[in-house]
Amino acid sequence: MHRQRGIHAVLYALFDKDGAVDREAMRRQVDHCIGAGVDGIVVLGLATEVAKLTEVERLALIADTAADICGRVAFGVTIYGNSLPEQATTLKAAEAASADWVILQPPVGAYGAQAMIDFFAAAAGMTTLPVAIQNAPALMGRGLTGADIGALIERQANITHLKGEMPVLEVAGVISASAGRLTVLNGQGGLEMLDNLKVGCEGFVVASDIVDHCVHIWRLWQQGEHAAAGKAYANALPAMVFCMRSLEHLLCYGKRLYGIRNKVAIFDRAPSLTPNPVGLLLVSHYAAILDGTEISADQHV
Repeated sequence: MHRQRGIHAVLYALFDKDGAVDREAMRRQVDHCIGAGVDGIVVLGLATEVAKLTEVERLALIADTAADICGRVAFGVTIYGNSLPEQATTLKAAEAASADWVILQPPVGAYGAQAMIDFFAAAAGMTTLPVAIQNAPALMGRGLTGADIGALIERQANITHLKGEMPVLEVAGVISASAGRLTVLNGQGGLEMLDNLKVGCEGFVVASDIVDHCVHIWRLWQQGEHAAAGKAYANALPAMVFCMRSLEHLLCYGKRLYGIRNKVAIFDRAPSLTPNPVGLLLVSHYAAILDGTEISADQHV
């Protein structure tokens, strides 16, 4: 099975002023990400606010995103659902849209590790596509240990990837425990990016607001230009830290960072954080830094 490496952009859900999914804005987001040089695009992740979408909207986003990508980069679909039948519906839609891989999200609930392993194994068994397990305990309140993941991949051969939202020490543990059987990609908005590369992480899934900088850092690192990658990372890090305070913070301010940088109007679907004036000033400040238009490094916001 083909392994997904490199930088993959997870799309924000972009809404119009009436609260509907904005089809044209989503198409433009795909083009922005491909123009930034991504290796792939993922839809229906946490940044896509998948839990706020109806099933009709989720299935439409899969088909529309596939049409917008049109085979230019790899296409991944995060599989949301709190039961196997619900995940099966999304898996079938992903297959019908010729997705290259899928990412299984854990169901909501305080389940033990064995119940999670059984669920993931059963869901992965419903598709022939390469499967990643999303392990984001800090953001989702539930996850698996390295040993749990090792037990899971013994049961289902098409589980070939891990999509993490984990500190680098946890990522290193999973990489070690999998003994090369998993392609590990981290997220965290690019936090600890260089450290993740040092321990063997093979790529990242990050939101579209900062994906161009992650592509640049990744390419420098792959070319052996580690010092240059470090400088590029240092430039982008303050914006990464600001946006990744929490998932809700990312959806409020990270999405607005994308909007400013790409001239896209941002509207929220409730429930959502309300941006405050200081937050909006900081978003504008970080957008200027990322776009190279900041006048002074010590400019007040």
